Amino acid sequence: MTASSSYLSATADAYDAVADIYADFVRDSLDRQPLDRAIIAAFAELVRAAGPRPVVEAGCGPGYVTAHLRDLGLDASGVDLSAELIRIARRDHPGLRFEVGSMGAVDAADGELGGLLSWYSLIHTPPAELPPYLAEFRRVVAPGGHLLLGFFESDGGPVSQFDHKVTPAYRWPIDELAGLARKEGFVEVARMSREPVEGERFRHGRLLMARPDHA
Repeated sequence: MTASSSYLSATADAYDAVADIYADFVRDSLDRQPLDRAIIAAFAELVRAAGPRPVVEAGCGPGYVTAHLRDLGLDASGVDLSAELIRIARRDHPGLRFEVGSMGAVDAADGELGGLLSWYSLIHTPPAELPPYLAEFRRVVAPGGHLLLGFFESDGGPVSQFDHKVTPAYRWPIDELAGLARKEGFVEVARMSREPVEGERFRHGRLLMARPDHA
C-alpha cells in the first residue's frame, strides 16, 4: 500500500501544527489508565512468549507507548506520518528508533514482526480505506504474532465521524472492526471496552488479534 491518499498529508500537517501541545497532553496518559496498561501488558507477554521478534507501533506519535513497550521487554520501534511528532519522540526517547512514514507501508519484511500496535492511529482513516492497512499489518506480522488496536467505539451505532481536536476521526463498532480484521486473516484473542473518564467523550475499544500459525 502506498501513502497516496490526500487525507494522509492533511493528517500529518494537522499533527505537525500542534505537535508540542499534543505531546504534552498525552505523555502521561497511560499512567492514568490501568486498564489500558493491562491490555498492552497482555499483548507484550504474548509477543515475548512467541519468541524474540521486534514489534512496531504504527502511528506512534510522540513515542510514549513505544517506550512503554520497550519497558515491557520488547524490541520496539515506531513510525508516524508527522515529522514533528517523530522529532519529539527521538528527543524524549533517544534509545529507540523512530521513523517518519506511513503505517500503510511498514518498513519490515513479510512476517518479520512479533507484533504490531496501532494505538488510536487508525481513527483518522476513512472507513473505505481501512482494509489495506489491516492487510499491511498482516503482511508484516509473523504467523503466531499479535496485533493490538486501540480506538474509539461508536456505542452501538454505525461508523461515525467526529470532531477530533486535531483532525477529523472516526468511531467504530467493535464488532465491525473485528470483522474487518478477520477478513484480512487475523483471529480475535480478546476485546475490551472501557467507559470514558473525566475529560473524555467516548467509550474506548481494544481488540487483541493474532495471525494464526498456519496463515
